[in-house]
Amino acid sequence: MRAPEFWLRDCWQARLLAPAAAFYDLAGRWRARLTMPYTASIPVICVGNLTMGGTGKTPVALAIGAHLHAQRSRVTFLTRGYGGSERGPVMVDARRHDAREIGDEPLLLAALAPTIVARDRAAGARLAANEGAEVIVMDDGLQNSTLAKSLAIVVVDGETGFGNGLVFPAGPLRESVTRGAARADLFIVMGPDRHALTAKLGRHAPVVQARLEPAPAPQLAGARCIAFAGIGRPAKFFATLESLGAQLIERVGFPDHHPYRLDEIETLFARARTAGARVVTTAKDQVRLPSALRNFVDIVTVHAVFEPAAPLFAHIDHVCARRYSREAAGGSRPPRA
Repeated sequence: MRAPEFWLRDCWQARLLAPAAAFYDLAGRWRARLTMPYTASIPVICVGNLTMGGTGKTPVALAIGAHLHAQRSRVTFLTRGYGGSERGPVMVDARRHDAREIGDEPLLLAALAPTIVARDRAAGARLAANEGAEVIVMDDGLQNSTLAKSLAIVVVDGETGFGNGLVFPAGPLRESVTRGAARADLFIVMGPDRHALTAKLGRHAPVVQARLEPAPAPQLAGARCIAFAGIGRPAKFFATLESLGAQLIERVGFPDHHPYRLDEIETLFARARTAGARVVTTAKDQVRLPSALRNFVDIVTVHAVFEPAAPLFAHIDHVCARRYSREAAGGSRPPRA
């Protein structure tokens, strides 16, 4: 879905939807209260957020996965597979799965480490443990109460913050900030902090600043480009391209997780040929393109940079160390050197 403009301010549309928002919030509270969460045999690190739309969760999950991989931990990603038809639990296989089946984000995660798609997160966690995982990194799922989290990391967009501060559908929040912040072990503020989030959230848990940094793309410097993106905030991607020196002659935004049709992309190619321009999109969008066209689109990838990274990784290492301490006490094998 595409976030409506009124989510960023208090206005008559938001007030009109206030009763529906109250019902949505109450339903979430009752669902959490009536659910007995499953506790996995291995640590579960959840990277979630409090708002609808993109905040940079997947790049953060990938950075955490890379850190654990460097520590020689067998990490498995667990995700719902939003936008895909597969209910799971299933281990992602990029050779036979596509975005229509499992969603776009699992394909990005699977390029780094084993990835499980499961709408039933507890069943996904059991599969991960049975397949030999030593730690699970959940991409999204903070509001999912069926699986207990060893570490709950909340990613917040520094530019938009919590919008008008109201719960869906009156605003962008999946739950109230107060309720969500109470379960957070660490916050990551992604991008410039334009809403004094560090001070506000720091009352609840430590805060780490971060940014999304694009990979070098020398072919785009000075090039005329038509850019398109179906992500939470396409404008962020367009700004990234301009920071790389691209001359954007057209910006085309699609809803988040949009499944691209062949005719949509061919239309963009036709306009690009007429204008003498390149066609550019994100890595997340690339996996949703018709396979025959993927190699003809320029891709810009981003990765999360933390300022500083030490507090984040210290939390992660502490969670994993607690598990090894329990294993050692019970006679289980120690961590690999």
